[in-house]
Amino acid sequence: MSVVKSTLPEADLKVVGEALQGALVDLVDLSLVAKQVHWNVVGPRFRSVHLQLDDVVVTARQHSDTVAERASAIGVNPDGRSTTVSEATAIREVPAGWIKDVDAVRILVDALGVVIGRMRERITATGDPDPITQDLLIGLTAELEKHAWMFQAESA
Repeated sequence: MSVVKSTLPEADLKVVGEALQGALVDLVDLSLVAKQVHWNVVGPRFRSVHLQLDDVVVTARQHSDTVAERASAIGVNPDGRSTTVSEATAIREVPAGWIKDVDAVRILVDALGVVIGRMRERITATGDPDPITQDLLIGLTAELEKHAWMFQAESA
């Protein structure tokens, strides 16, 4: 049962709801991955990588809230529970223990690449049914791509 009635037709709502739910899962997991690496990074570039990881966490958390609220606004209840995230994520698990700075950069480049690829699919999927959601996804993907660029530059 939906408490909020959507203005979108049912078929469009399904597509958009799935895109928003997938984006929410990716953003919640990205924030957790970045924070886990942030706590465990070591090496000569510790400080710069440590601070850069927090920037990713802030971006992911802010956008996860925006995505979840967009879902709610159109009548789709967002699900950011840990079990939902762990079952639906495409980001690889972070290894336990200390993480060398070069490995931390690689982990984030890989995680961001996965999330950006999935966001681009969602951008395409939401274009016709809901340009508002598409616009939201475009903006957040641009920020994720900026983070990916910065981490890739760390490994050059």
